[in-house]
Amino acid sequence: MPPSSNRPPAWILVIGGAVGLSAAIVLTVEKIALLRDPSYVPSCSINPVLSCGSVMSTPQASAFGVPNSLLGIAGFAIVTTIGAALLAGASFQRWFWLGLQAGVTFGAAFVHWLIFQSLYRIGALCPYCMAVWAVTIPIFWYVTLHNFPRFPAARYHAVVLTLWTVTVISLITERFWPYWRTLL
Repeated sequence: MPPSSNRPPAWILVIGGAVGLSAAIVLTVEKIALLRDPSYVPSCSINPVLSCGSVMSTPQASAFGVPNSLLGIAGFAIVTTIGAALLAGASFQRWFWLGLQAGVTFGAAFVHWLIFQSLYRIGALCPYCMAVWAVTIPIFWYVTLHNFPRFPAARYHAVVLTLWTVTVISLITERFWPYWRTLL
């Protein structure tokens, strides 16, 4: 059942926000370590494809002049707090929900730009970044369905989210298939 105006996606905001916040904090710590010691190998640099170090050293990692992870810390802290407030019984005015919609829409658009950059420009994946992708999409989707409950796709909310996720996974698989194939 899609979220209704009476049942906001509180648990999605809390869990997704907490996962995103955790990933953003770890990325920030790793980025600081890399800035201090350029020879530092981040914990998420596992192989040629799963390589945070390769991603962190690109201009895309600081798209707005500061590390993207700092934007994530701020954004996910807000999302987590809103979810916790909802679980505690808070209710928000329409303008507040539309403000959240603007924020999560920016986040979703930014994440999709980062997905494109990782796959087709940088040629590497950051596991912590992918955790951010994985939570940003459902946060955006369910906030959108909460704000626009008559949206035609609301009836098939889980199907849309599943197809969205499968599409991203398929793009990753296709882009890096030559490498994945060597592991089989």
